[in-house]
Amino acid sequence: MRNTIADYDRQAQSYSLIRQPDRRIEAVVHQALGQARNVLNLGAGTGSYEPLDRHVVAIEPSATMRSQRPKHLAPALIATAENIPFDDASFDASMAMLTVHHWPDLERGLGEMRRVTRGPCLVMSFDPDAPTDFWMFDYVPEMRIVEQKRYPKLNRIEAGLGGRCEVMALPVALDCTDRFQVALYGRPEAFLDEAVRRSQSAWNFLGEGVEHRFVAELAADLKAGTWDARYGHFRRQAFITCQLRLVVSHP
Repeated sequence: MRNTIADYDRQAQSYSLIRQPDRRIEAVVHQALGQARNVLNLGAGTGSYEPLDRHVVAIEPSATMRSQRPKHLAPALIATAENIPFDDASFDASMAMLTVHHWPDLERGLGEMRRVTRGPCLVMSFDPDAPTDFWMFDYVPEMRIVEQKRYPKLNRIEAGLGGRCEVMALPVALDCTDRFQVALYGRPEAFLDEAVRRSQSAWNFLGEGVEHRFVAELAADLKAGTWDARYGHFRRQAFITCQLRLVVSHP
């Protein structure tokens, strides 16, 4: 069992309020699903990026996350990616949105995902080897090490899914509504809100005192104008170069 798996039953009480799907990312995901009419969503969480015009079956092991799914979405089944309770080729397409870094057995989960899917398998993740303009590592260099351990290299995802794979860089805009860390590149004040940080699992894997140090330093730099002197251009930058990727496997 890896020590980089988030306990969402403990930490994500406000997840659905903080992490709203972004329409631009959503458009890319839905286009990649192609003509699929029935879709499996693994590690579905609160249902971000699930299409409303197709039949979706969601799987989510966390009770806290399942309880925060909006009323217009179907309830999620209690299961994990490593043991999908469906027959071979049961779905036209499958999706796993920012979840594979939480799976205890990545290869088994990806193999199961492909087993039950006739068509495309979509995995949204961060590429730990890609360049990024995000300033977080300047404040928290420990975060770089944590993220490189948590997020699997894209070639592992591609090998686990098999077939013909394409990798797309996803746009992250200044007003992105899905407030994962890099989405706040031009809104640093948001990091001072503990509810926001609790919806970003990486903070749970830093050493003792690191998160407190970051909050104190960022608050002081914002008050003094130091952050804006160094990074203020991000407040006006429409999009950021970052590590967010969509891997699409075609059988």
